Amino acid sequence: MSIQEICRVAEHTQLGEGLYSMTLEAPGIAAAAQCGQFVHIACGAGNLLRRPISICTWQEGLVRLVYQVKGEGTKWLRTRRVGDALDVLGPLGHGFDIAALGAKPVLIGGGIGVPPMLACAQRAAGTGASPRAVLGFRSKAAVILEGDFRAVCPTFVTTDDGSYARGGFVTDVLRELAADATGVAACGPRPMLRAVAAIAGEASLPCYVSMEERMGCGIGACLVCACALKAADGETRYGHVCKDGPVFNAEEVMW
Repeated sequence: MSIQEICRVAEHTQLGEGLYSMTLEAPGIAAAAQCGQFVHIACGAGNLLRRPISICTWQEGLVRLVYQVKGEGTKWLRTRRVGDALDVLGPLGHGFDIAALGAKPVLIGGGIGVPPMLACAQRAAGTGASPRAVLGFRSKAAVILEGDFRAVCPTFVTTDDGSYARGGFVTDVLRELAADATGVAACGPRPMLRAVAAIAGEASLPCYVSMEERMGCGIGACLVCACALKAADGETRYGHVCKDGPVFNAEEVMW
């Protein structure tokens, strides 16, 4: 159940160029949060639509968000200081079912899709599973949260241009790990998710993906984030990323 909560900024730091970590005092949202869900933040009087941001982690009444500055809303959010109040709606959407990923899940994040996978790693490890994380970035300058992941589980980092860690893509690592995996969860750009789903399918692994779409209302009323899914009869049906997702079984998605 989502709630509207006035949250105080407890921490706000820059992680890299255009990348920020913000921790909010949000006891109601933290109590209800699940891996892969998101919040919708009102970003000033001049921005009518709330901005959706994935929940990175939560604990003891605090919710951590990691976001990238892309437009006017997140530019406004970037200027918030410790102690400022934010109008936040959440947690929203359906998240990852960690138990469905089995004892050896592979958790994959690409770019700004990396943050929500951190809670997945923490929760999986907390249940006694042995997760492995694969994080993909454009370059060394874009790498975030590597230390956070390494504190929880074995972590593999790739960069598209080879400027840091392993050059290449997350799918290169997934192919190597698939034989010893029990499930796959991923969040990132659609081409990455499509490729991850294909590899998981070839290995007969359950695969869940968090879709990235533009959102308006965050509750399934405005239809902006509609996505094509497979119906039981093989025809196409449409779901809403904000309400029915953002996490879907990869087999449902019309790639």
